[in-house]
Amino acid sequence: MPALPRTRVLLIDDDQTLGGLLTEYLDQFGFTVKAMTHPDDGLRALDADPPDIVVLDVMMPGIDGFAVCRKMRETSRVPIVMLTARGGVMDRIVGLELGADDYLPKPFEPRELVARLQAVLRRGAKPGETGNRVRVGALEVDWDAHTARLDGRPLELTAAEFALLALFVRNRRSALTRDRIMEATRGLDWEAFDRSIDVLVSRLRQKLGDDPRQPTFIKTVRGLGYRFIGGDDD
Repeated sequence: MPALPRTRVLLIDDDQTLGGLLTEYLDQFGFTVKAMTHPDDGLRALDADPPDIVVLDVMMPGIDGFAVCRKMRETSRVPIVMLTARGGVMDRIVGLELGADDYLPKPFEPRELVARLQAVLRRGAKPGETGNRVRVGALEVDWDAHTARLDGRPLELTAAEFALLALFVRNRRSALTRDRIMEATRGLDWEAFDRSIDVLVSRLRQKLGDDPRQPTFIKTVRGLGYRFIGGDDD
């Protein structure tokens, strides 16, 4: 029986001890870790051998994780989980605004990191519906290819953004609470803060060119959450 493919993780953290521990621990769960202690080396590794997912520390010498995340998002949609000793809400919001898919404050239990990695990867996985495309007005979502196009133009979406778009399209015209969105796009009952969902919606709106004051796709439902209005189905 052929071996199951292993998930390749690029870890960028200046703590060599932590890197060694995580490399050994994650190996038990089917992850192969390439650990880099300097941000520049991590960026080069991303280009030379793109991983399946990145674990990125915030507090590093020379260039911090926020700047690294910004650079990565210029060229890559690889899922990113950020680590930081600064667990404040504003730091989480900054990471999400820059395109991170999740945020885990230090210290953390390694098993929680495994769960988060698995959840982020599930969000980015192709849905089970093969050969299925849906058009909503000028928007086309291809479940099989895990892509979206607007007016024929490909949308560069992160795993979290595509998961949110898929949720909206599948539940179009139904109002979704923030809790429902959190449950569907994150997969675990983590400590939820409404602002994280608002940031993710804002990122998706920007990619869609949607004006929240006169929305074409995503309408804010005051006191509840959001509703995908879109256009007429083709």
